[in-house]
Amino acid sequence: MNEPRSRRLTWVAVVLAASVIFGFGGAVMGAGTAYVVLRNQDASPAAALPAAPSAAPAITTNVNIETAVTQAVDNVGPAVVTVVNHMQPQSGFFGTSVTPTASGSGVIIDTSGLVVTNNHVVEGNASLEVVLASGQTLKAELVGSDPFADIAVLRVQGPLPAAATWGNSDNLQPGESVIAIGSPLGDFKNTVTVGVVSATGRSIDTDSGFRMEDMIQTDAAINHGNSGGPLVNLAGQVIGINTLVVRGAGTSGDVAEGLGFAVSSNTAKAVASQLVQKGYVTRPYLGIRWAAITPQVAQANGLSVDHGIYLTEVVGGGPAADAGLRQGDILTALAGVPLDQDHPFINELLRHQPGETLQVTYDRNGHTEQAEVRLGERPQA
Repeated sequence: MNEPRSRRLTWVAVVLAASVIFGFGGAVMGAGTAYVVLRNQDASPAAALPAAPSAAPAITTNVNIETAVTQAVDNVGPAVVTVVNHMQPQSGFFGTSVTPTASGSGVIIDTSGLVVTNNHVVEGNASLEVVLASGQTLKAELVGSDPFADIAVLRVQGPLPAAATWGNSDNLQPGESVIAIGSPLGDFKNTVTVGVVSATGRSIDTDSGFRMEDMIQTDAAINHGNSGGPLVNLAGQVIGINTLVVRGAGTSGDVAEGLGFAVSSNTAKAVASQLVQKGYVTRPYLGIRWAAITPQVAQANGLSVDHGIYLTEVVGGGPAADAGLRQGDILTALAGVPLDQDHPFINELLRHQPGETLQVTYDRNGHTEQAEVRLGERPQA
């Protein structure tokens, strides 16, 4: 049987060394010594071949995540579009007319031509276009939009490459990996950013006195132009519609990064379904114009309540007017829920349905009153 190469080299080295030092006799002696040493090595447990290291996993965790991300992007990416809003003409310098444009993102939810985006992406439009991932531009028409959920649905004509699948946002867990796809700044089409779900069930106050609820917070990079694009899980499902990013904390001067927010997919899907079916979302209506009262406003105006809704106008023939409410009244509670910083008026109103009768509490000239109001349906603009 042939000896391993390493053993043959060891044998030769010993013999040569002995012959150089001791002559022929030394060579014979060296050969014998080498034989004994090598035989002992064979017999020694320490000379046994080392155990093979345990096999590494075929795919590590990092590779799993990277593979899932690339697969999710491959699935959803073709369904992501850029939405171009050609806005109403405005007067420019020297009497010229200027047609400003704005852009955002969207996602195809049905290959028949339905695209979901944000309401604020399409506000004030004169015409709309959709740019596919391939670069092809298609004309789009507005099916309907809802400012409260900040969701809009567009319809485009022509063959579409793919449609995304809705996921269940109720199953999201903080720390779960997510992917944002969109067109930041309108120029970098189908940009992919990766992060995690930072939190669920977040609430964000808006300038209109409405608090957007059940929002998904993520640290995946979201920039201007990403609005309306999908937030995707590793299964390649749309679990949110990216809506806004918070950069600072108001007057405090603090600057933050990684505070992106998305409308949950369950909300977006329900709203989009109504928009497709009816062109609008059914919302309750009181028939009032109002201004919010805060402790500062109350103190400055000598009001008897610290929180509530001051009725600046009561529409004749509307639900509030029929219930006996009038201008100057201050609503302080709806269905027993106080209207304060934790319970914005619009949010509490939207918890009810048109046709529902509920009790309202209001202040009139420093006296607390109550009335039963039958809610109407919010007129469509």
